[in-house]
Amino acid sequence: MRLEPYELFNSESTAFFYNLKAKPIQHMLDFDFLSRREKPSVSAIIHPGSKGYHKCFFGGKQMLIPIYSSLKEAVEKHPDTSSLINFASFRSAFDSTKEALAAASIKTITIVAEGIPERQTKELIALAKQKGKTLIGPATVGGVVAGQFRVGNAGGMNENILRAKLCRPGSIGLVSRSGGMINEFFNILSRVTDGVYEGMAIGGDQFPGSTMLDHMLRYEANPKIKMIVALGEVGGRAEYDIIAAKKAGLLTKPIVMWVSGTSASIFPWEVQFGHAGAKAGSAEESAVAKNKALQDAGIIVPRSFEAFEDVIRETFKNLVQYGKTPMQIPIVKESMAKDILPPEIPARKETHFISTISDDRGEELLYDGIPVPKLVAQGAGIGDVIGLLWFKKKLPPSFTGFLELAIVLTADHGPAVSGAHNAIVAARAGKDVISSLISGLATIGPRFGGAIDDACKYFKKAYDRKKDPADFVQEMKNAGILIPGIGHRVKSSKNPDQRVTLLKEYGKKNFSKTSYLQYALAVEQVTLQKADNLILNVDGCLGALFLDALVSSGSFTAEEIQEIVDVGYMNGLFALARSIGMIGHILDQKRLGEGLYRHPTDDILYVKG
Repeated sequence: MRLEPYELFNSESTAFFYNLKAKPIQHMLDFDFLSRREKPSVSAIIHPGSKGYHKCFFGGKQMLIPIYSSLKEAVEKHPDTSSLINFASFRSAFDSTKEALAAASIKTITIVAEGIPERQTKELIALAKQKGKTLIGPATVGGVVAGQFRVGNAGGMNENILRAKLCRPGSIGLVSRSGGMINEFFNILSRVTDGVYEGMAIGGDQFPGSTMLDHMLRYEANPKIKMIVALGEVGGRAEYDIIAAKKAGLLTKPIVMWVSGTSASIFPWEVQFGHAGAKAGSAEESAVAKNKALQDAGIIVPRSFEAFEDVIRETFKNLVQYGKTPMQIPIVKESMAKDILPPEIPARKETHFISTISDDRGEELLYDGIPVPKLVAQGAGIGDVIGLLWFKKKLPPSFTGFLELAIVLTADHGPAVSGAHNAIVAARAGKDVISSLISGLATIGPRFGGAIDDACKYFKKAYDRKKDPADFVQEMKNAGILIPGIGHRVKSSKNPDQRVTLLKEYGKKNFSKTSYLQYALAVEQVTLQKADNLILNVDGCLGALFLDALVSSGSFTAEEIQEIVDVGYMNGLFALARSIGMIGHILDQKRLGEGLYRHPTDDILYVKG
């Protein structure tokens, strides 16, 4: 649903939440459920240094909200999200808000933090105006568009949301400096009018990102809002801007307004109230002077704060009497209640596991949301399944073909290597297939199989830093680290490994770029000057081509590729492939009926300790 010019949020709006604050996030989701929103209002959480998922509830159903370490990544993944609720501390709120203002898709930013330096706030306000965006705050609790959208903690606990009838829209536009008072006014309006349509707390700092007048002009333009209620405070000149707009005919709807802080006049000295902006610097900035000026301009001002509720009641009553606004129709049929009243939040049970790759609860097993029979009908192979279950993506054929080729080439390397050897020994000891396989798989690590992962990491780091191949070789030598993926016990430049030849041919034929492979081959040219067997081996070739496959697929961001490398996907691929060979050796030994293995003593050098 498209936002109207006078709207900041509607029933389809979604927001990013900056910093993982579980309670206000859950409060927003509870409001969504009580308001019968079709989708949750929080699309993602931005929490620098973290990523993953946050578990929360939509009604009684547990759901996951993605966590991103950067605003940039969140915006890329959720281009339709148009607002940011910034719960960053006062130390980092400026930088994060400035970054959000630069994001084209973000139109409204709410700043909760207090104590942001005034110079920084002024810079943010100027930048927001330049880009045509709306700031709410700093030092705000946010606001509520009844039945449509809630910003953070505005409105209080669920009991108050229901008591104040905030789950359905009324006819009143409410704006307040104070976030503490806005919940009280939600309740007042629910008692003496048909309720609030929108209520916004602009924040108590001296320089709010958007003014009371900014929101009142929006309310004036909104045909669903019939009356405006406003609560100002001592200090500043914002009310005089409202008076000027009223005199200019820009505000025509009934406005009931009070400026709090009239008690300041009884003190013989200047009084600072709770907010940074609540301090009169001149007689005109006093609450008494501003209330009189508002009244003189034709705005309805009660004689005291205590009379505020009665004046709102009478003003609204007059609107209804003259047909200016419809009162909410009371429920008269019990059968209608379930459709009109907010739903009850059911009992909640927190889960202990998260699965984002498969789902077995329905009629058909799903791999990343795709029914398995559909995959079979599409002719999916093992590479496609790896794509869905490991990468959570439908990978292009060039990538899935590389994965399948890697499995074929690394499924086995004979009975003498450590993994196969251990699996054979366990099988001959009478262990079952699974136990024997585990024995073999347990040897996979830095010295067996891990070279593929390490080759990925070192080649990527060196290439991304634009490190000269010769300098990279020297750097590794100085650090006392053997270059992973370089060197072979038997093969040499004159007797190449055919597996490497096949991999290179595949990459050059199927990938749009082979930058990492070319870099690895450039490193090989340096190492071959030292010895003929210091060639790029199958581990190094797999590691380099894996990087090229990720880049060429166009399916991954730079951050995602780095995460894949850090997690160790190639170790997983090696374990998957080598399991095939190990199981083959285990079954072979059992078929042969081989007995318990004992290592020959003449193959052991016994040395007195």
